Amino acid sequence: MTTQLDINKFPYLSRIKKKRVALRVRFLGTGTSVGVPLIGCQCEVCQSKDKKDKRLRTSVLIEHEGKSLVIDTGPDFRQQMLRENVMHLDAVLYTHEHRDHIAGMDELRSFNFITKQPVDVYAEKNVQKTLNASFPYAFGANQYPGSPKINIHTISEKDFYIDDIRVTPVRAMHYKLPILGFRIDNFTYITDANYISGEEKEKIKGSRVIVLNALRQKPHISHFSLDEALGLIREFAPEKAYFIHMSHKIGLHKEIEKKLPPNIHLAHDGLSLNIK
Repeated sequence: MTTQLDINKFPYLSRIKKKRVALRVRFLGTGTSVGVPLIGCQCEVCQSKDKKDKRLRTSVLIEHEGKSLVIDTGPDFRQQMLRENVMHLDAVLYTHEHRDHIAGMDELRSFNFITKQPVDVYAEKNVQKTLNASFPYAFGANQYPGSPKINIHTISEKDFYIDDIRVTPVRAMHYKLPILGFRIDNFTYITDANYISGEEKEKIKGSRVIVLNALRQKPHISHFSLDEALGLIREFAPEKAYFIHMSHKIGLHKEIEKKLPPNIHLAHDGLSLNIK
């Protein structure tokens, strides 16, 4: 006699042998902290008419298992949400506390207006400290009316779940600042890094699609260069890889694309992927 277990009594069972569904990724922005074009710059990249050379601050939207997640809310977050016509947002994951990755948090209140619910925010303690300092009106007992309403969840290097979505944080270094990348299913996303330890690399191995920062062609003190990023991608050997957090010093999109292996690309704003 076979006994049918009640998944409602054992919710963890829903995470076992669940049929794989496509994970959709939309690149909200692929630029560095100052964006591309850089204010006042007359270089060929900043003056390019190619829309793929126009880069808002780096952020990504992930749609998976009926949930919509954003990694980082930079200064262009409102513009990105409007451009992509995002009507619902379940959670925000923060990689680190630099301004170009958190400045748009105030815009989460628009989703509060729609859903009448707070937005779940996942961040390390040091990121939470900066959020509190940057948006004091959104925290504490006497929140200002109309300020963003969020549920803060403290994360570390350990796996955590957003409902049925398993998220694996990947520790990386941004010069001397510890930051987090994230792996969700077969997709790994890492920005603003210049070092990943061997132990943390094990978390990335087997990803079908990897997104990695590649700031420019010359070496940089706190970001992977194009050559360094290419070396890491060759080490992981994913089916496809995309570079993000690029400055105007990366070169023209169409010219750099010609020099890359067929499975490696420069991401661009608005690019959408379906990953199984």
